[in-house]
Amino acid sequence: MPLINKMRTRIALPENSLTRLRIALTVFFALDGFVFAGWVVRIPAIKEQTGASASALGLALLGVSAGAVITMMLTGRLCRRYGTHRVTVVCAVLLSLSVALPPLTHSAAALGAVLLVFGAAYGSINVAFNSAAVDLVGALRRPIMPSFHAAFSLGGMLGAGLGGLVAGSLSPTRHLLGLTLIGLLVTAAAGRTLLRIQPPAPVRDTPHPKAAPRPPGTPTRTRTRGLVVTFGLIALCTAYGEGALADWSALHLEHDLDATPGVAAVGYSCFALAMTIGRLTGTKLLERLGQTRTLVGGGTTAALGMLLGALAPAVWAALLGFMITGLGLANLFPVAVERAGRLAGPDGVAIASTLGYGGMLLGPPAIGFMADWFSLPVALTSVAVLAGTAAVIAAVTRRAAAG
Repeated sequence: MPLINKMRTRIALPENSLTRLRIALTVFFALDGFVFAGWVVRIPAIKEQTGASASALGLALLGVSAGAVITMMLTGRLCRRYGTHRVTVVCAVLLSLSVALPPLTHSAAALGAVLLVFGAAYGSINVAFNSAAVDLVGALRRPIMPSFHAAFSLGGMLGAGLGGLVAGSLSPTRHLLGLTLIGLLVTAAAGRTLLRIQPPAPVRDTPHPKAAPRPPGTPTRTRTRGLVVTFGLIALCTAYGEGALADWSALHLEHDLDATPGVAAVGYSCFALAMTIGRLTGTKLLERLGQTRTLVGGGTTAALGMLLGALAPAVWAALLGFMITGLGLANLFPVAVERAGRLAGPDGVAIASTLGYGGMLLGPPAIGFMADWFSLPVALTSVAVLAGTAAVIAAVTRRAAAG
């Protein structure tokens, strides 16, 4: 009960404090994308430095995912105990420090160990600032969650672009150490604002009273957890597509459609750009359509776009399909995480994020196995199947979720 009493004593924040809080959280979302993308573009150089084989590198890279998944649920509990703002700042410091560790390793085993630390910081900050954003969305009474994820996408594009520019002139050690310094400076500036502002009082949803009747004695908490898992499955379906396109879009364009390597590399860029645009316009879309229709429409759009991207006989049509897919998937993950957080607080965000991250892990290897069994174009249609599944889940649960 002490936690509930604490929540009740919170007063409504003035509008200028909410605005400053929104800016600070946006900065942390962008910083997360910037740092992560900066690490990703230096993976080839780190592979050469450690002398790791392709398989050994793949196992080492699983450290990022393992660290994230292991700590996400723990972070939900830490947020409830210490507050989302404090946890966000601490995790941002850890993320900034840990990104400098990979260039210091000289074996695949050591690389995997430090990536566990990096992944833990990455997963934890995602739970913390998404939980803080959920409370801010409730306080503002506006569906602004996609704007935060747009900041993450823009930060990622900036981090990747900067990494590409300095790759030829800076060693991985100096580049990633530079990211550490940038991260600490940004955290000091934005974190000061975040720590000075009291988190707004959480706004929690409950299952819709007109939802399908449940057996007598079934606790409301069980039904709420079921809805949280449902939104987590929508996040999984979305992240599956993101992971699959990141790893397989270029190969599909080059091997199946005879695109040049340069053109093939544009495939994922088209998808990422379209997703960023979709998130930048996501608030207006949600205000006009509502959450359920946004989820259903987005999943359906992504399914149709991916069918075109996977089965089109021409490069231009496949690129168009990737862009349509990006527009469709853009707002599914932000909405799913927000709804999970509104239902169960930081624990809900942690559950949905863990399932979503699981989808990103599942996508690339699943596509690979299906490509061996059938063909890569057929394998990529699984992205369309899961996007359509997300739309169906959203439609079927619309009454229970009160969306």
